[in-house]
Amino acid sequence: MKTIFATLAVLSLYAFAADTPPAKPIPVIKPGQVIIPFEKMRRIWGELISIDLSTRTGKFRNESNDEVVSFTVMPYAELLHHATLGDLQDFRVGERAIFRLHVNEKEQWVWLTYIQDEMNMMNGHKEYFHVDQIDVAAGKLTCTWANSDQSFVREKNILIETGKDTRFWKAGQPAKFSDIKTGDKLRTKTHGIGKGKTRMAWEVFLDDESLLKFQAEQKAVHDKRILEEGAPGYVDASSGTQLTLTLFNEGEEQIKRLKQGTTIQVAPAGVDRKPSAAPITGKVTVIGKNGRQAQVTLELTASGEKFQPAGVARLWMADK
Repeated sequence: MKTIFATLAVLSLYAFAADTPPAKPIPVIKPGQVIIPFEKMRRIWGELISIDLSTRTGKFRNESNDEVVSFTVMPYAELLHHATLGDLQDFRVGERAIFRLHVNEKEQWVWLTYIQDEMNMMNGHKEYFHVDQIDVAAGKLTCTWANSDQSFVREKNILIETGKDTRFWKAGQPAKFSDIKTGDKLRTKTHGIGKGKTRMAWEVFLDDESLLKFQAEQKAVHDKRILEEGAPGYVDASSGTQLTLTLFNEGEEQIKRLKQGTTIQVAPAGVDRKPSAAPITGKVTVIGKNGRQAQVTLELTASGEKFQPAGVARLWMADK
């Protein structure tokens, strides 16, 4: 009987193993494709040290261990500034943010697929700094980081420092440190001080209205930039006068205006995502989706030989 049970147990294990699907391979970032390997990533709170707009590279300081980390921004990276979409030039040196990194072909953590500022993180998660104590003399606040009713608490004893460069906002208008009361719910934009984990505030928002005002102003800046400079995207295919692009979702203001037959201009772009050749006029023949991105097929008025598959391009309305 024991032999029978043992045999059944072994057979059950084989059956279980046979029914277990093989592990899915982790996606790898490839040139010309919008790939974000969520299965293998690091999200690090850090202080921005430098940005080179011409190469779209930079460095930040990991605030948990002071390590300096170098990164290369993927062309499709989401750059979330003032709680909405932005671009590299919107970020200030010293700014605290979350940097999402992935490995390159040498297993180095260098590819960056988003920078998420503190405002965006707190607004997106509907979280606040609840004021527990106020040190008026030192200009410091001790807070609990939690959702609105504190049914979820992320962290306690958060110290927020303020100084001569800190601005305070209430009802969308300038306010003062003295307007803050125990029990208030705040959100902030903070910077580091070159070492350790310090929240030195540039902006303190005493209410949602003030943060949303900053968000609306940033959105207007970004939308205007996209309409003028064009929606960025990858070249999927180029053959004669036919061109297919995957447009990154940051260009949504431009993308939502595209329809079949829309007259556009398109140009290849360099590493800095700026046009590297004169634009060519064309019309949209097909518009659809490629994951979260938009995919458009264009019929150009001239050869698209300058567009290289996996390269970057910019597209805008002909009457911008």
